[in-house]
Amino acid sequence: MALATNKTEAPRAWQRMLSGRRLNLLEPSALDIEIEDIAHGLARVARWNGQTKGEHAFSVAQHCLLVTEIASLWRPKWGAEWKLAALLHDAPEYVVGDLISPFKAAVGIDYKKFELRLLAAIHMRFSVPVALPEDVSATIKRADRCAAFFEATQLAGFTPEEGRKIFGAPKNVPEFKLKPLPATAAQAAYVALHAKLMKQAGH
Repeated sequence: MALATNKTEAPRAWQRMLSGRRLNLLEPSALDIEIEDIAHGLARVARWNGQTKGEHAFSVAQHCLLVTEIASLWRPKWGAEWKLAALLHDAPEYVVGDLISPFKAAVGIDYKKFELRLLAAIHMRFSVPVALPEDVSATIKRADRCAAFFEATQLAGFTPEEGRKIFGAPKNVPEFKLKPLPATAAQAAYVALHAKLMKQAGH
């Protein structure tokens, strides 16, 4: 007769990706990260919890493309590695989803540390510095808020006044007209821009 034991298996902390990789969410390895998995996931994660106008959700993949375009307009002399940083700025959401800011605040700092640990592994995978220069990080955050303004006021039902109050008024950027893309189109555009930037960076 087998003796009873108090030992229990640790909860599963990995996720199987369509590439076949098995990503450990608690200890993410750059070796288990593939751009196809990131693009596939981000193209199927909806911004604004899906509360947007249009036949398709406005995906995190399309948001990242928009942020990269805005940041590149402001910083035309940026090298490819900084544009890659902009494209990848929300890449952890391919496994953790796009939690709205109020919920992140409620969850607390541990969630942010988890997200940053995964982002660090993603940066290492694609030869982007883990610690970005302060001006690069600030520009990406500013572009992120600018993109959020356009998304909020055109797709998510915010008034221009609400958008300016919450995200700030866009400056030195054209009025982007947003149209949510099908997931497959957003995924393909994300992969294509990533490949272009990696080639420009010499990888």
